Amino acid sequence: MKTAETRVFSIEALREFSIRTFRHFGVSQDDAAQAADVLACADLRGIDSHGVARLHSYFELLNEGRINPQPQIKLIRSTASTATIDGDNGLGLVVAPHANRMAMDLAEKSGTGWVSVCNTNHFGIAGYYVLKALERDMIGWAMTNSTKLVAPLWGAEAMLGTNPIAIAFPGKQEPPIVIDMATSAVALGKIEMALRKGSSIPSGWGTDHNGNNATNPEDIIKGGALLPLGSDRERGGHKGYCLAMMVDILSCVLSGANWGPFAVPFAIRNAIPTRTVGKGIGHFFGAMRIDAFIDAEAFKGQVDEYIRVFRATKPVPGTGGPLIPGDPERQAEQARLKEGVLLLPSVVEELVAISAKIGVPLEGT
Repeated sequence: MKTAETRVFSIEALREFSIRTFRHFGVSQDDAAQAADVLACADLRGIDSHGVARLHSYFELLNEGRINPQPQIKLIRSTASTATIDGDNGLGLVVAPHANRMAMDLAEKSGTGWVSVCNTNHFGIAGYYVLKALERDMIGWAMTNSTKLVAPLWGAEAMLGTNPIAIAFPGKQEPPIVIDMATSAVALGKIEMALRKGSSIPSGWGTDHNGNNATNPEDIIKGGALLPLGSDRERGGHKGYCLAMMVDILSCVLSGANWGPFAVPFAIRNAIPTRTVGKGIGHFFGAMRIDAFIDAEAFKGQVDEYIRVFRATKPVPGTGGPLIPGDPERQAEQARLKEGVLLLPSVVEELVAISAKIGVPLEGT
């Protein structure tokens, strides 16, 4: 079988391969299925950088003993609508769904639920968690910190993670509004995908190790940094910087996790910080029961109207007009359910390497 070529896989084949990879390290069947579900969601929705393209990193960290495959998740403190949990250094793909369900359960009883998490790892796409809130007819929030990758405004070294935020609002007849965004100018995954493709990156995405603008993705990977959302002061980079700090404090300072430059790395190649200020990385989840604020059907009807008004905006020539947040992901999901998921050669090679090491076949379409 040739590995250095693009290949198409069904989402179920990728899901099953992910499950068997996690099971190889002693992850329980239920937890492995949960972790694989988060990755599959990313691949289906076109977030290629956070699907099976990340599996090799999880494989390496589990293989090196840097992630606990069988965590005992602990409740540290709680009130009627809040909780803080310790993930026991487990897979973020397992700990985060647990915390998200807890936030929704609290909201069912109290109207809103808020859960902070420490001592855990990378949790995949933030959008996965708010989609789960939609399934329960709630407004969902999700955010997390990550390895230092982003320079603060006017800084020449990485100090913050890409620190994504997601929030989703259900509609009645229209599809939901699903906002899922990094607080950096771009997610690291897009830099990695450009590196895999051998392509350049747009100006304003990142800098080299001296703080100079970089268009070669390798300059960012090798000692450079991503820029905050907005990139520089004139384009609103201070706003992305502030949002990243907000996520860092809610996800980490509030939970007792490592913040800023002290966050534990997601990739085996990254050095572990010499100083810790908490446990692992952190997440923060929120769930809001709509009828705790307003009649749920009235709210969803207004969301429908909101969407229709924005779709009717006069379009910029040459475009289809404004998108509603979540549109591109929905379109990708519809296409990939039918046609499968196209993986880059470098990603296929990583999966083939895992397959050889654990003795699990990698089957395409």
